[in-house]
Amino acid sequence: MHLTELLSAERVALRSSDEGGRMLDKQGAIAVLASLLAGSAVSPAAESVSSPLDRDEVARVLLEREKLQSTGIGEGVAIPHGALTELSSQVAALLIIRDGIEFAAIDDRKVTILFAVIGPKRATGEHLKTLARVSRLLRNQSFRDRLVASESPKAAYDLIAAEEGEPR
Repeated sequence: MHLTELLSAERVALRSSDEGGRMLDKQGAIAVLASLLAGSAVSPAAESVSSPLDRDEVARVLLEREKLQSTGIGEGVAIPHGALTELSSQVAALLIIRDGIEFAAIDDRKVTILFAVIGPKRATGEHLKTLARVSRLLRNQSFRDRLVASESPKAAYDLIAAEEGEPR
């Protein structure tokens, strides 16, 4: 399974921490991710279309997980994640914040890459494998630098596809 099966260019966003004159914080970043995830509850590889998710419910699930412990894994990366019973398959979203935001990461550094994953409650094993795959993908500093420098959401998506060895 490739991450591009869970992600689409439409669920990738590039922002700055002060876009629109309003500072983006951890809760605001989670809200952006929730909007991206709620817009389409179906992964590109899914065979059946499910109805869109409730943005507030997605944000609640992601924030609940953050209360347990920050998903900021260090090196400018956070992997917010959660589960919902109404999902039939996993779905992912990517938010790149070029200048970074405070996220209570384990290394106390600002986070520039937020790769969110939400899946069905009953698919814990699959969910953990996906989180491990995201972590492996984002382990490489050069790749992270190229991802943060992406010119567009499509360019970021294509970079991930290329890194995973998929044709674009």
